[in-house]
Amino acid sequence: RELPVRKRKTWSDLMPIPEFDALQHEKVLYLTTVGRNTGKPCTIEIWFVSYQGRIYLLAEHGLKAQWVRNIQANPDVTMQIGQNRFQARGRLLDDARDHLEWQAVADVSRQKYGWGGGWPVAFDAHREQGQEKS
Repeated sequence: RELPVRKRKTWSDLMPIPEFDALQHEKVLYLTTVGRNTGKPCTIEIWFVSYQGRIYLLAEHGLKAQWVRNIQANPDVTMQIGQNRFQARGRLLDDARDHLEWQAVADVSRQKYGWGGGWPVAFDAHREQGQEKS
């Protein structure tokens, strides 16, 4: 008997979650990536901003950041903001193609933290299955 094939979510399948803006008061989120070499979960605490229903992280060390390199290898991640857990897919912004978005996210980060440097990574997310809105 054949097992059903689970369709992997694509970037466009993941819908922005409007309540991200309500979670903006939180200072950090916990990002879990899959280690590109080990295949094991790697969790970091990091600043974040919300902009137009998406979550953005700014990589202080750009493409050298280990979590960014993990996302380049496997963009599927989990995030925890307060008590809220999400599954997400990350995409590094391109300075030329995404210039306006890059600048807007940097501005939002400067307003929240007084710092807006780094390479922005955008995340579209959805709630983990079975988790209720809190």
